[in-house]
Amino acid sequence: MRVVVRGFGFVLLAATPFVSKAQSHIDPVEAQQYFAELRHLGELDGGRLWGIHVDGPLFFVDPQSSEVVANMPDSAHQWKSLDGVWVGKLSPDQSPANTSIQWAGRKWSMVMWPVSDDRYNRGRLLVHESFHRIQSQLGFVTGDLPNAHLATADGRIWTRLEWRALVEALLRTGADRKQALTDALTFRARRQSQFPSAAEEERQLEMNEGLAEYTGYKLSGLPQSALNDRVAARLANAEQQDSYSRSFAYASGPAYGLLLDASGKSWRKNLNKNGNLSALVAKAYGISSIDPTTADSRVARYAAARMMAEERGREADRLAREAKWRAKLVDGATVTVPVGSKFNYSFDPNGATPLDVGTVYEQSRITDEWGVLAVSKGGVLMNRKNGLITSVAVAAPAADVPPLKGDGWELTLAPGWSLHPGRRKGDWILQRDK
Repeated sequence: MRVVVRGFGFVLLAATPFVSKAQSHIDPVEAQQYFAELRHLGELDGGRLWGIHVDGPLFFVDPQSSEVVANMPDSAHQWKSLDGVWVGKLSPDQSPANTSIQWAGRKWSMVMWPVSDDRYNRGRLLVHESFHRIQSQLGFVTGDLPNAHLATADGRIWTRLEWRALVEALLRTGADRKQALTDALTFRARRQSQFPSAAEEERQLEMNEGLAEYTGYKLSGLPQSALNDRVAARLANAEQQDSYSRSFAYASGPAYGLLLDASGKSWRKNLNKNGNLSALVAKAYGISSIDPTTADSRVARYAAARMMAEERGREADRLAREAKWRAKLVDGATVTVPVGSKFNYSFDPNGATPLDVGTVYEQSRITDEWGVLAVSKGGVLMNRKNGLITSVAVAAPAADVPPLKGDGWELTLAPGWSLHPGRRKGDWILQRDK
């Protein structure tokens, strides 16, 4: 998965000359088939899930060539018609990713090509990104908070225990389901009690990516009878991820959503951006009291001794990884670029390392009014203050002149911007020319 986070202003796509079928990196016939699949999934739902149709404007983008194949024309009518689809190209200041994008007054879902050959995985992805396109209409827009606590041993242990209990809740009924849900919520409460900002940061990401993934599963075309099994398997597989900080909600969100559906209680109609999926589940199942101090007594039901030992063993690796990034991107010489009015960036949520000053991504592509910073390796630090990204830093090479390339990164500047020496020796700061 790859995500784009956008700042203020409109996101623009550039018109391009006609791209022939022979030149195309995206098969227009195959793309048209997938557009039809999404339209069919939307028709099956008929807007019942969220009150509006999820399917709508969507384009595929080839991440190598930035070629675009869309299911409808752009509003400026600059893309070219080709076999029932429309072909164009992303401008260099945009980052190919699975996300939603605003262009010339129209909101699009953007999906990277190729997509899965599996019908249901493909449907889940197309619907997930289509949900992001309508998310602002539903009022579910939230912040992009780091959830750094989920990189720690305790954060991971209590998350994995919560997921194991959610698996049982999905696969059981009646009193057994309620018991497993109580365990899951207790493990969650234990984790959140140890980290002051955890509850709010987790809530916001579940309202963002968790709801999108829940919608993806619900409308993927899978039989209803298979959904709980699929999401339970997703939870089990998610335990093996190296990073939970930006990806946990893709596993927990669908689980809580399906369990809310199974409760028979109405929950989506009055949901707003302040919603809390785990709190709604507790209310729906009549779980009135959650005591995090009872978490230890519940662990034995989930065969967790080996897992807990493994996670304790990982802690040294985590601290070493954080120390490496800190030495390179905090204490070492850096090239720092500002966050401007057109800031957006793409990243892999599975490759995130939270630090107390921000989040490091191994790869990223950042665009803004000052140009493009492409990071293929070597890491990039998104500096944060009060939850907001304030600047971006990469490791500076030893250089007497302003460096536009470094360890796995390249900076392409827009006219009117240049690098200047920073406060520390070896530092460079990007500034607008006076």
